[in-house]
Amino acid sequence: MTAAAAPPARAYRRLSVEERRTQLLGAALTLFAHRAPDEVSLDEVATVAGVSRPLVYRYFPGGRQQLYEAALRSAAEQLKLCFAEPAEGPPTERVVRVLDRYLAFVDEHDAGFSALLRGGSVAETSRTGTIVDEVRRAAAEQILLHLGHDAQSEPAPRLSMMVRTWIAAVEAASLIWLDEGKRPDASELRDWLVDQFIGLLAVTSASDPQTASAVAALLPLENITGPAGRLADRLAPLVGVAAHLLPPD
Repeated sequence: MTAAAAPPARAYRRLSVEERRTQLLGAALTLFAHRAPDEVSLDEVATVAGVSRPLVYRYFPGGRQQLYEAALRSAAEQLKLCFAEPAEGPPTERVVRVLDRYLAFVDEHDAGFSALLRGGSVAETSRTGTIVDEVRRAAAEQILLHLGHDAQSEPAPRLSMMVRTWIAAVEAASLIWLDEGKRPDASELRDWLVDQFIGLLAVTSASDPQTASAVAALLPLENITGPAGRLADRLAPLVGVAAHLLPPD
């Protein structure tokens, strides 16, 4: 009987420096996503990447700390992209899409996200703190753009503070959501955070003319079936209940 021909050997291709670095960062992110940095060893990174430990050191001679900071930088760039949204359509619907991406990232990188924002890790340094702050600034800039702010000028102080306050609330809610076993559903959490965003805008508009002007320009873009329309419908009954608080005509 004629022996079956052996399958052709798979051609070996040496990875470029950038490809190998990307491979190692991907392995590190996989581990850091679900465990605190202190709990991840270089041996585990090497195993997940399918390479030797010395090879990991060749690319990251600073060891776990350097690898963690590089992986964090990579994750930060992904997180910034969550806030990038075309300036088209109702603004609150843009915020919905932004939060859908953001919460999906939180869900996928649960333990790593929690360790990153809570701090307290031995891997935490001023550099890691700077990376986190860069994400917050980028997020605020994107949200301000959706509120009609010109990126070439300074935003109104109260409007800027409102946006940064909301982003801090989103972070805090995300951490609580993880603590509570990702309950309620992400879509319910998202809708609640969008309602908070609209509420903060309304309250800030009541005392800040610049925010009021921005909101007046944005409201015509909203529709009755969107987040702003649904919230207005739910709040309408409260107006009657609070009528005694309004000054007489």
